[in-house]
Amino acid sequence: MNPPLIVTRDDTLLEELLRLAAAAGVTPEVARDPGAALRSWTSAPLVLLGADVAAEAARLAPPPRDGLHILTWGGSPDAIFRTAVDVGADSVTDLPRSDAWVIETLTDLGDHGAARGLTIGVTGGSGGAGATTFACALGQVAARSGLSVVVDVDPLGPGIDRVLGVETREGVRWDALGQTTGRLSARSLREALPRRAGVGVLTWYAGTRAALPAFAVREALSAAQRGHDTVVVDLPRTGDPLTEEVAARCDLLLVVVTPTVAGVASAARLCARFPDPGGVRLVVRGRGLAAREVARATGAPVLVEMTDQRGLDEGIDLGLGPVRSRRGPLGRAAGAVLDRVALSRAAA
Repeated sequence: MNPPLIVTRDDTLLEELLRLAAAAGVTPEVARDPGAALRSWTSAPLVLLGADVAAEAARLAPPPRDGLHILTWGGSPDAIFRTAVDVGADSVTDLPRSDAWVIETLTDLGDHGAARGLTIGVTGGSGGAGATTFACALGQVAARSGLSVVVDVDPLGPGIDRVLGVETREGVRWDALGQTTGRLSARSLREALPRRAGVGVLTWYAGTRAALPAFAVREALSAAQRGHDTVVVDLPRTGDPLTEEVAARCDLLLVVVTPTVAGVASAARLCARFPDPGGVRLVVRGRGLAAREVARATGAPVLVEMTDQRGLDEGIDLGLGPVRSRRGPLGRAAGAVLDRVALSRAAA
């Protein structure tokens, strides 16, 4: 990826921007002349334009672009906002007050260049179907080939940190993210989450289940997608607007179904709730009705079937997570889902 571009003749501003870039682990390109900066104007992932040369740059009428920010030092005069409009800047930012924002923006550049992580939503067709367990199994198996994260948005669930054995580990939970505002850095989220064997976990602290602000969920999901190869979302069965929005942001929506008459009837009602029931895929857990009968009743195809896994509760109680072996029912089913999704993406 090309380096970010800094354009300024102000030595004080330049020194501060170089310090912030070093803190973010980024080596920028520096241009003191706006005319010389035009060579990298469109190819740089980010342009930080000093207020001292902003008017001069505007007169050159550079090509419009995203990721252009004017930087001032010690205050923003009124005239600079008119210049920002003329040059097409996204914002006017004052230093040193906005040092933290600059570091976060520079740090996040590598995440913008990466492909958006595969996002899989998992919900239960009925209570006790095992959706949280399967979501955690997907996270464990996906972590063997890249970074994965399991995001818990089910306030009445068992807690994915308990299922994955990381409930005692330090890290950011929803309790903290729900109080934040503004853009969330992918790298910051990735490094702040409790993690084990490549699997990150975003959930609540034990005993707390505060309502999730929609803006916090959007930012966290976006940052998780930018910073991980696979994002698994444990969805509640409720039909509230936030759940519907998160489900719509998933690349694949899985409904875990127990193949009993009651389990299939409940799953059919849940599948019908989604705007595109045909976009839902089923994971059938246990023995009972045939897969074709489950698919016919729900209107959604069966992606994978699996038997119950012996010793599952014991493995979770020991803090080992649901997948102890890739050859077990959960490991095979999770691997089959990920393999089929990978094939579909490659063919697209």
